[in-house]
Amino acid sequence: MSERVYIGLGSNLAQPLRQLRTALDSLAALPRSQLARVSSFYASDPLGPADQPRYVNAVAALDTGLSPLELLDALQAIELDQGRVRKDERWGPRTLDLDILLFGDRQLDEPRLVVPHYHMHARAFVLYPLAEIAPDLVLPDGRALTLLLQACPFSGLERLAQASQVTP
Repeated sequence: MSERVYIGLGSNLAQPLRQLRTALDSLAALPRSQLARVSSFYASDPLGPADQPRYVNAVAALDTGLSPLELLDALQAIELDQGRVRKDERWGPRTLDLDILLFGDRQLDEPRLVVPHYHMHARAFVLYPLAEIAPDLVLPDGRALTLLLQACPFSGLERLAQASQVTP
């Protein structure tokens, strides 16, 4: 059985547009999974230290038969393959960040994975790309995405291009 999963993608090092395109190719190649939709790419101001480049972000919809932890392991392997180095510093620069935002209607609170992703409700670089590919989405707790957007201004975001228009 397949579930719709939404994955946030972000990069601000080593050619971020290329990093996201490569990650999307890797997502499309995951076993028992099919890449369903991809938002436009957006430039966003970094969270945390201000002395880092702007991020490029997107959201992908993936239909998968993988379990949540199998998918998490696969996403972390993709990050490592693309040069991700995990540091103690939170919100620092990175080649690639892949986050499970939503996993079907599940609400998970496990040591390695919390879904829905914490703070996604307050992050424009997540909500606006997500709304682009799933405008009628309702979160597992019953909140409509449209209401979250009303409370989260578009400021700090710049729509760059549709994913299909970005060459690797």
